[in-house]
Amino acid sequence: MDAGSILLLVVVIAVIVFVAIVLGRSVRIVPQARAGVVERLGKYQRTLNPGLTLLIPFVDRLLPLLDLREQVVSFPPQPVITSDNLVVSIDTVVYFQVTDPRAATYEIANYIQAVEQLTITTLRNVVGGLNLEEALTSRDQINGQLRGVLDEATGRWGLRVSRVELKAIDPPHSIQDSMEKQMRAERDRRAAILTAEGTKQSAILTAEGERQSQILKAEGQAKAAVLKADGEAQAIQKVFDAIHQGNPDQKLLAYQYLQTLPKIAEGGSNKLWIIPSELGEALKGIGGVLGNVAQTDEPVPVTSAPPQAADLEEDARAFEAQAAKPSELDAEAEGILRHGVHRGIGSLGRGTEDTAGDDGIRPAE
Repeated sequence: MDAGSILLLVVVIAVIVFVAIVLGRSVRIVPQARAGVVERLGKYQRTLNPGLTLLIPFVDRLLPLLDLREQVVSFPPQPVITSDNLVVSIDTVVYFQVTDPRAATYEIANYIQAVEQLTITTLRNVVGGLNLEEALTSRDQINGQLRGVLDEATGRWGLRVSRVELKAIDPPHSIQDSMEKQMRAERDRRAAILTAEGTKQSAILTAEGERQSQILKAEGQAKAAVLKADGEAQAIQKVFDAIHQGNPDQKLLAYQYLQTLPKIAEGGSNKLWIIPSELGEALKGIGGVLGNVAQTDEPVPVTSAPPQAADLEEDARAFEAQAAKPSELDAEAEGILRHGVHRGIGSLGRGTEDTAGDDGIRPAE
C-alpha cells in the first residue's frame, strides 16, 4: 500500500470519528422528570424538556440535568440555644422541589447548601424565642414558621419548600434526667390524687349505702310495728266483740279468774308472790255461782306457806271435772271452793303479817 492510500484511509477514519462526535453532541435525550439548561456560546439559550432534542455541536452546551421531583434532605443535628439558656440539639428534614431550572442554575450556586444554611439560621431564630418545654411541645408551630420563611426565601431560587420537619430535639443528658424525675413526680402526684379521689368516692358511696340501708330498715321496722299493732288491735277487738256477743255472766268471769291464779306462782326463780286485791271479789262471785254457801263463824286457818302452782292447777282441774257433773256440783264445789279460798286467804294473811302492810307482797320462801 502506497502513501496516498494510507493518507486516504486516515482521512476517512477521521471523518467518521468527527461525524460520530458531532452526532453525539447534537442529539440528546432528556429523561422524564428531568430538565436541562442549554447555553449557546456561554449564554442561556433554552431549557430542555423531557424527550429527544438536537443541539448545535460546538456551539450549544448542555448543563447537567436537574431533578424536578420532590427531594428530601436530612441535615445533621444543630445546637440551638433556647430562651432559658439551654442548648438543645435539633435534627431537621426539609422537603423541596425544583420548579424553575433556570433560576435554580443561575440564581444560586448550590441550592442544597443554601437550603441547609437557611434552615439552620431560621431554626435558631424561631427556637431562640421559646423555652425548652415550649420547644418540645410546639413542633407544629416551629415547622410552620420554618416552612414560611424557607418558602419565601427560596422562591427566587426556583425552589418550592413543601414542608419542614423536626426529626429530633435532644436536650442535654442532665436536663433529660431532671425532666424524667419531674415527670415521675408529676405522675406520682396524679396517681395519689386519683387514689384519694377514689377513696373519697368509695367512702361517700359506702356512707350513702349505709344511710339508705338504715332508712329502709327503719321504714321496715316502722311498718312492721304498725302492722303488728294493727294485728294486735284487731285481735283485741275480735276478742272484745266475741266476749260481748257471748254475753258472759259473773259465773264465767269468776271461774276464769280462779283459773288464772295458779299461773301467778309459776317459775322457780320467783322471789315474790303477789295476791291480787280483786281476789275477794272473785271469791264472792264464785260463792254466788255455786249456791248459797253456808256461812260459818269458824276462823279461817292461815297457811304458813304460799300456795303452789301445782295445788291451784289441781283445784282448777277438779273444779272443771265437777262442773261437767251438774248433779254433784253443789256438794263437791263447796268443798273445793272452801279449800282454795282458805289457802288463798291464809297466804294473804301471812303475807300481810310479814310485810307489815305491803298490800299482799311477801318474799318467797
